[in-house]
Amino acid sequence: MDREGGKPVAVVAVVTEPRFTQRYREYLEEQKLLDRQHRVEKLPDGTVALPVLGEAVPEQHLRELRNRVAPGSTCMLTQLLDPVPSKKAQGCSPAQRLCLEVSRWAEGRGVTWSAELEDDLPRSWQRHGNLVLLSEDCFQAKQWKNLEPELWKTVASALGVQRLAKRGRVSPDGTRTPAVTLLLGDRGWVEHVDNGIRYKFDVTQCMFSFGNITEKLRVASLPCAGEVLVDLYAGIGYFTLPFLVHAGAAFVHACEWNPHAVVALRNNLEINGVADRCQIHFGDNRKLKLSSIADRVNLGLIPSSEEGWPIACQVLRQDTGGILHIHQNVESFPGKNLQPLGSNEVEKEHWPYPQQITTNQWKNGATRDSRRKMPSAATKPEWQRWAESAETRIATLLQQVHGKPWKTQILLIHPVKSYAPHVDHIVVDLECRPCPLVG
Repeated sequence: MDREGGKPVAVVAVVTEPRFTQRYREYLEEQKLLDRQHRVEKLPDGTVALPVLGEAVPEQHLRELRNRVAPGSTCMLTQLLDPVPSKKAQGCSPAQRLCLEVSRWAEGRGVTWSAELEDDLPRSWQRHGNLVLLSEDCFQAKQWKNLEPELWKTVASALGVQRLAKRGRVSPDGTRTPAVTLLLGDRGWVEHVDNGIRYKFDVTQCMFSFGNITEKLRVASLPCAGEVLVDLYAGIGYFTLPFLVHAGAAFVHACEWNPHAVVALRNNLEINGVADRCQIHFGDNRKLKLSSIADRVNLGLIPSSEEGWPIACQVLRQDTGGILHIHQNVESFPGKNLQPLGSNEVEKEHWPYPQQITTNQWKNGATRDSRRKMPSAATKPEWQRWAESAETRIATLLQQVHGKPWKTQILLIHPVKSYAPHVDHIVVDLECRPCPLVG
């Protein structure tokens, strides 16, 4: 996938301590996993990130690095959102190559090339195997119409794929159906691999967000062994699958009302070998009949998952409670960000590694150690205010649903991605426990 200016969006990297860098580099080179197009980078916490090829590193390689190549090393995956090209990186960018080939082809058919046509070429796209999904704001000039359908073969050739599609606005129909048109090829089904998990879906019927990779990696690392989880907005399995495949959840109830996404979800559960630990609930999750079964609830819907809060409270275990993962788009105001101690830098719209705010303040009369950990990077006051507001409302809902007071605790406020200018997609981990009976 590429973004504006033809620069690659996120590059996956293996992170370790500086003293293990050379051993890691040699192993990754031997396994043909090292990305030579981007520089090894030192992260703000002192660790080193080695860019790798592809969208994930198989778990067996990570185990090999930890256990044999460099015993005692810390080995984890991250994303470099602004990777620096290596000195060896040569040639023009994909966007430049596309412009060169399309302009030559068009001029060969008598078209006068212009700045207007060049500006109308795509600067960003998503790549799914041999299919490229173009953004909606390209190829809008009238001149292109006269060059179809041969135009699309030229574009596909320049991008090194066999199929081409173009997206439009996401339909506001509740199922977030993408308005995608196939330009070249007759089938929209693609396969995408994230962190060793296979996702198959139809790009003309289902959404796929590359920007959620850091959250999927985080979810995959959560200690969910033995837990029952309810995923209220499962889609094709974006979070359901990491919870099952890597986090070790005992069982997941996956709710989804887009029939095309349900078909993909059922298939993805099968091909990843976890279908026996998941039940799909097709339809409106607000009508879900489950109650008091979940140790954890995922509310992965943006711009807001608020309509799912009552049912999330309903499915939480009444005896022990659990954790809610609440997604939300929060508007920010430039120039008003809180800065960590000793920092004068303004926060960027994208984050190179996960950040968090950890609080230990229990609400509703309960007391606990209230020391607050300083976040590792700049945080926005809007995130904290929204999280505290959500916490208060969830506590009220829990008491209404279960008929007794609950205590709540914000465990983490985590940025997922920049959704739009001054709009941040965040997730809040909220621990919810019933208050013990007095007397």
